Amino acid sequence: MTFAIPCSWAQSVPRQHVPRRLPNEFYPTPPEATRALLSVEDFDGDIWEPACGDGRIAKVLPDHGHAVVATDLHAYGHGVSGVDFLKERVPRAKHIVTNPPYGRGLADCFVRRALALTRETNGKVAMLLNMASLCHPRRTQEWRETPPARLYAIDNIVCWPEDRYGPPPRYFTKHRYVWAVWTHDHNGPPAFWWLSGAEFRAPSSKYSFNQFCPRRFS
Repeated sequence: MTFAIPCSWAQSVPRQHVPRRLPNEFYPTPPEATRALLSVEDFDGDIWEPACGDGRIAKVLPDHGHAVVATDLHAYGHGVSGVDFLKERVPRAKHIVTNPPYGRGLADCFVRRALALTRETNGKVAMLLNMASLCHPRRTQEWRETPPARLYAIDNIVCWPEDRYGPPPRYFTKHRYVWAVWTHDHNGPPAFWWLSGAEFRAPSSKYSFNQFCPRRFS
């Protein structure tokens, strides 16, 4: 997810003063979440990670043979900074995979912009979203009009910068996530399946095919 804060400032914040929502919506994606996605989805081309943060998703993708374009609005020491994804009009890669910022409707804006950009490339869009976003009354009509091809509920992951703030607070560990994958040839309701983060926590699992999924999607 995008929008981090300087490490020196974050590390100086006392544990008890961690804000309810972290500044700049920086909630990095654990590598097992990306490995789990790649166990069920193929991407036939390069991938743009437009909210790369410090590279938690972008660093996993090359392990699976993908060329990656990594950008972000802010500088985190990974990828190209100063790129406002919501203002981009030309696709930088065929596919888009990211964990977008959630606050103030930003995730909805990321989905719309990603779909518009990949319409030119016929690429996939994969977004790691809060499960609650699937049943928000302001989003129901939009989900109906542009449904993803597939939804993957993923358990046992926590998107939290533990290296900056220490262990996540109890309220945050209750968050639940879903990978939503859009393809431009899809019609009708999405397929649904379950992924386990724990099965992909070890680096050696990065090339594993998900034996529990009925099929792998290309």
